Amino acid sequence: MAKNEFALAFNEVLEEKQLAKDIVVSAIESAMVSAYRRAVGASTAQHVEAKLDPDTGIVTVSAEKEVVEDSVIDDRTEVLLWEALKVKADAKPGDMVIVETTPADFGRVAAQTARQVIQQRIREAERSNQMQYFERQVGEIVSGLVQASSAQSATIGLDMKAEGILPNNQKIPGERLKLHDRIRAVVMEVKDGTRGPQIVLSRAHRNFLRRLLENEVPEIYHGIVEIRAIAREPGARAKVAVSATQAGIDPVGACVGIKGVRIQAIVKELHDEKIDIIQWDQDPIVYISKAISPARVNGVYLADTEGARTATVVVGEDQLSLAIGRDGQNARLAAKLTGWRIDIKSLTEAAGDTIKKLQNNSELAAMLPAAMESVPQIMEILTKKAENRPIMPEEFTVLNQFIDRVEKRTLQVKEEAARVVDELAATAHAEIPAPAFNMPLDQANMKEHIFNILTEAGFETVGAVMFALKTDPNKVLGLPGIGSKAIQNIEESLATLKFPEPEAVKVEEAPVAVAVEMVAEPAIEAAEIPDLNNQIEAKKEANAKRAVVEDENAKDGVSLDELFKMKPDIFQGTPPTDDDADKKKGKKGKKKAVELEFDENLGTVVGRKIHKRGEDETGTDWE
Repeated sequence: MAKNEFALAFNEVLEEKQLAKDIVVSAIESAMVSAYRRAVGASTAQHVEAKLDPDTGIVTVSAEKEVVEDSVIDDRTEVLLWEALKVKADAKPGDMVIVETTPADFGRVAAQTARQVIQQRIREAERSNQMQYFERQVGEIVSGLVQASSAQSATIGLDMKAEGILPNNQKIPGERLKLHDRIRAVVMEVKDGTRGPQIVLSRAHRNFLRRLLENEVPEIYHGIVEIRAIAREPGARAKVAVSATQAGIDPVGACVGIKGVRIQAIVKELHDEKIDIIQWDQDPIVYISKAISPARVNGVYLADTEGARTATVVVGEDQLSLAIGRDGQNARLAAKLTGWRIDIKSLTEAAGDTIKKLQNNSELAAMLPAAMESVPQIMEILTKKAENRPIMPEEFTVLNQFIDRVEKRTLQVKEEAARVVDELAATAHAEIPAPAFNMPLDQANMKEHIFNILTEAGFETVGAVMFALKTDPNKVLGLPGIGSKAIQNIEESLATLKFPEPEAVKVEEAPVAVAVEMVAEPAIEAAEIPDLNNQIEAKKEANAKRAVVEDENAKDGVSLDELFKMKPDIFQGTPPTDDDADKKKGKKGKKKAVELEFDENLGTVVGRKIHKRGEDETGTDWE
């Protein structure tokens, strides 16, 4: 084959198979190695390599052989020294060298032998390429031609000569696919099969609608408008909640387009499926009211108890069928879209239920005296409805106000009750030592069968059992196998437990120090009362022992008030002297204005009190 002919044929194969050049070259070279081994009977342990020239198509095969000096016994594994020197200049007998060993008629033999190997390698590379490509396309829309259709599925021809499977349950109901029709679908799953990748497509999944909206609405593609939720029943109806991420953008208008051109293109693709675009709202009441569209809503009342979120939607008599939809379709889609269980009632039905609620709940009736007064009027309106007599618009307004008043008050009562329960739970939790919630239940030394019952019921720590007994003992007493004796054993076991509180001791030290300081300051202020000056002279003859005892008032029972009365000058604000700082006897701060010295005439220690007004020092004998 001429140079140009081989290059053209080679490039044609690359384009047809949509494969990389190095993958095809590697496949051909590997096939040539296999063909050489089969042609000459070479061992698999011998190293053999082949090189392909993509321009000329010439293949050269090289094999590892042993260098011999004199004669060659087996030319498949041996080569003469002079030939080895052409490849390796320092070759010597016994060395292993790689030399070219392409057979003379290898071209024709290799073509026959390597054809199947080359085709197999190209198929494997083609499947691997398809697998990698479509794995990246999971969740994206692909386009293809219908190649075959049956009762179970349809085969869709895709890019890269791949085939996708569209199962019957993933088709749009009522849609008939014809051969060679071009359709679009979303890639749901890609699996590796024996005959290539198995690509599962879908036109019924909600992600197909999501991708169509992204393709048709540039604002969604660029993130200006965000799809919050999608609820879809393929071929019938779909609801899409959207919101804007920038101020001044109308998300619903962006999705619908001018005169509905954007949404109509999607409706046509989905086999005339009706699509409701609503604006998402953070307030559940507003969100649910819009989700019920096109019906008009009179009121929405939420009840979120024990994880069951229920919304009661009240609509007018003429809007009831529209709100429910055909076979409950509209209400069902609204519930999927919002995540709330929706109960739709007409105005008269809701009014009747509200009256029953007031009659059965005396506490609620006592809270709403005005509503109770209007009950006869409401009963009269309901009687007219039952007798098919016409009801005036004003009477419908009265019904709506009555329902709204009672329902809102009911919700307030439930919220207050829930708040009280939460407060009681928080109080009970605070009364239980914190280490109890980390202590395993097996440390409580309960009876084995009681421990097993509590463990199976989900109680893992001592704190959990204590909390249940405080807040709702029936949670424990209601367990199978738990009676009064078992409860007594549990309580006795918990009572014997001791919980370490190392941190609690440290916390208590600071308030004690603060309390001492708080007592000291008022004492100083009380000592500054001027009337105490009259008592100074009466106490001047006290001896030193009594002064010491006064400093240690706990020993002789001397009160703190007497100390203040005996030495009021101490609290007059006079700075302490050096002698006071050195001696430090008695309570701190009690000798700030007293100077001690030895009187030679008296032969005793004399305490002299220093007065602010510059008076002479008065000496007092201290034993």
